Amino acid sequence: MTAESPERLEGTPLIRPSSTDHPLYDDVVAACQSIYDPEIPVNIYDLGLVYTVEISPENEVRIIMSLTAPGCPVAGEMPGWIADAVEPLPGVKQVDVELTWEPPWGMDMMSDEARLELGFM
Repeated sequence: MTAESPERLEGTPLIRPSSTDHPLYDDVVAACQSIYDPEIPVNIYDLGLVYTVEISPENEVRIIMSLTAPGCPVAGEMPGWIADAVEPLPGVKQVDVELTWEPPWGMDMMSDEARLELGFM
């Protein structure tokens, strides 16, 4: 444990890994890609706002996400938009969407497609 962050072991990733090998993963990602930040013409997944997609063996989905800024006008609504997009997927038992501000979102989290769309490449 470090003095700066006693609750985190040194070397622990800031963003938890996703359940990329789960059969529902691609469908959950596609559902996240259907949600757009109203102020930016890029979906929230390619923007890098979806940090982690965890899917349990019982098909319970937990999504950890952030926003571009804490004062984002849709902060209270976006988690519900994601839950509404993911919950109807065949096989999904339940969806929990959690907002986090650690690590803070940065433009370096965007996909190459998002950078291209926004003219940063």
